[in-house]
Amino acid sequence: MMRNISFGGGAWSTLWWIPRGIIFGLLAFFIFGPLFNLVLWTVAEKWYFPHSLPLQYGFSYWEKVFAPRGGAIESLTNSLIVAVLTVVVSLLLAIPTGYALARLKLPFRSLILLAFLIPQAFPNLTVYVNIARIFYEIGLNGTVPGVVLVHVSHGLVYAVWIATAAFSAVDPELEQAARNIGAAPMRAFFDVTLPLAAPGLMASAIFVFLESLDEFTGSYFVGAPDVNMLPLLLYTAGSGGNYQIASITALLLLVPSLIFMMVVERFLKADVLSKVGH
Repeated sequence: MMRNISFGGGAWSTLWWIPRGIIFGLLAFFIFGPLFNLVLWTVAEKWYFPHSLPLQYGFSYWEKVFAPRGGAIESLTNSLIVAVLTVVVSLLLAIPTGYALARLKLPFRSLILLAFLIPQAFPNLTVYVNIARIFYEIGLNGTVPGVVLVHVSHGLVYAVWIATAAFSAVDPELEQAARNIGAAPMRAFFDVTLPLAAPGLMASAIFVFLESLDEFTGSYFVGAPDVNMLPLLLYTAGSGGNYQIASITALLLLVPSLIFMMVVERFLKADVLSKVGH
């Protein structure tokens, strides 16, 4: 006589966690595995196939990277200067543009927003080759302003779209109330609308900063070899087989990205995201 075997709710819950645990474990491996490998390369003095771990650890490559002839300090300084200038120029253009797109009844508003995606619609290589030729003729090739202009052309996509969403999320009646009690239009904008839109604009600035910090193609064709930047140093080290130096440079790029992404999570709210493209 066979006995019916039944599993309680607790047993099924335990068994259900097994495939979920496997899935989460695989996701963690694919996400954090490359990062762990990157960190290992930054302290690996000797590491070669078929050994799965470094044979010798140390920080001699860190000394080479940050030595005066290593180029890391100059590249990091140039990257930060270009990124900050890119953010400033992008916001100076995006704030009035985003406000106009959010508040005014402009014809072809959707097409205007779509136009800012044009730099992303074509292969970067062909665009930057022609930009480099034009900049060379007018004296901008190999200069910081030239690199900033190239980065701004890509950063405006994030700046304008998020600025438009940030201003759209602000209730226009608040600005109108300030106008009704005697505030001038500019005063109402700077005292009411701009502070309320500041979290979205901060997120916009962070996205532009990260885009500029990681931009390689434009920096290579317009800036190299006169304007050394971290992505160029990373490319040179990686193509030359200097994996330790390439990993250290990649880690220098990764740290500000992680910091700023945490700031994005704090400032960019769901009500702002819901307005993007509207």
